[in-house]
Amino acid sequence: MPDPVPAPVPAAASPAAAREVEAVFRAEHGRAVSVLIRFLGDIDAAEEAVQDAFTAAVQRWPLTGLPPSPAGWIITTARNRAVDRLRRESTRARRHAEAALLHAPDEPAEEGAVRDERLRLVFTCCHPALAAPAQIALTLRLLGGLSTPEIARAFLVPEATMAQRLVRAKKKIRDAGIPYRVPHEADLPARLRGVLAVLYLIYTEGHSATSGEHLVRADLCAEAVRLARSLAELMPGEPEVLGLLGLLLLSESRRPARTGRDGALVPLGEQDRSCWDRALIAEGQEAVRSCLRRGRPGPYQLQAAIAAVHADARTAQETDWGQVLALYDHLLSLAPSPVVALNRAVALAEVQGPAAALAVVEALDLPGHPPRHAVRADLLRRLGQLEQARLAYDEAIATAGNDAQRAFLTRRRSELET
Repeated sequence: MPDPVPAPVPAAASPAAAREVEAVFRAEHGRAVSVLIRFLGDIDAAEEAVQDAFTAAVQRWPLTGLPPSPAGWIITTARNRAVDRLRRESTRARRHAEAALLHAPDEPAEEGAVRDERLRLVFTCCHPALAAPAQIALTLRLLGGLSTPEIARAFLVPEATMAQRLVRAKKKIRDAGIPYRVPHEADLPARLRGVLAVLYLIYTEGHSATSGEHLVRADLCAEAVRLARSLAELMPGEPEVLGLLGLLLLSESRRPARTGRDGALVPLGEQDRSCWDRALIAEGQEAVRSCLRRGRPGPYQLQAAIAAVHADARTAQETDWGQVLALYDHLLSLAPSPVVALNRAVALAEVQGPAAALAVVEALDLPGHPPRHAVRADLLRRLGQLEQARLAYDEAIATAGNDAQRAFLTRRRSELET
């Protein structure tokens, strides 16, 4: 089915009304889909019903105003649309399904260890019968409402590849008869790795949107942090859960300073650190200290520790880059990947100079990855290789995901002409 995007808002609607509908879509799509999957037991049918409901909302709300409970309106309308569709089917199985829906309560009863509806969806989609990439991609689609291109960017794969992966995951669930069932508490640890990856990627998409006008999607950031808090309450004994929460809190603390008043991107070294959220920093650093006391380091804990080092520095110049590099060395040994190596190269440039970092970046296999082009362009600029830097900036601009990143890179390139 098509990507989950609201239908065009009627021309008579005000811009404010259009923004309200869009905000509800971003905030409630995941919950609505999770509820409808539980009602219907079918992912495609649930997505289609929720999409129908949002299409109706887009047509009605800008003219009549938002209902008292927008989320409840969407869920009820989606359920009614699903029942209407079933009524048009003539098979006995469909009539039985319709009867079950008609007699189902408006809100399914809470059950199992996972009390949060959306976190339940994450655990359910991370079924061991699915390959890890399929688990994560499917959950990003259903929970985050991310489009296929956005998910493809997160996985660094072509859009067509991701579309096929999503279709295969749904087909496997349908053909194997995998139920939409909350796992028992004893089964949660086996699914934890996929759940952590999902929450991390939801936050990553919110932190640096792969498309659109704005650098940040605050709705996705807030949802990822909320789910991470719920997960930490559910599984307080898992250090990687606490590590992820600490990482997200420390990253979120910098959000007020990441863009200027005009929405322009402000890099870490130029941010006004007085704008950082000190309460989130304190909470994130306490999570990191708690992880350290457990002595079981993992990738999310190490990333949180790196974020904590940045938070400790009162100015960019006071950053302990040696410690950051050492933490990246540890992270690269635990979870080697080209993206980790790229981030390590940024720290390497501060410790050993841009030439050492450029040699690492040149060897990375990250075709079409905008951050690689941007880092390479900056290193070339610092080395005085201006013509090559211009070409690298051109590549970064051509592949940049959103308008704010593109504008920042364009400004950086223009500085080479002066």
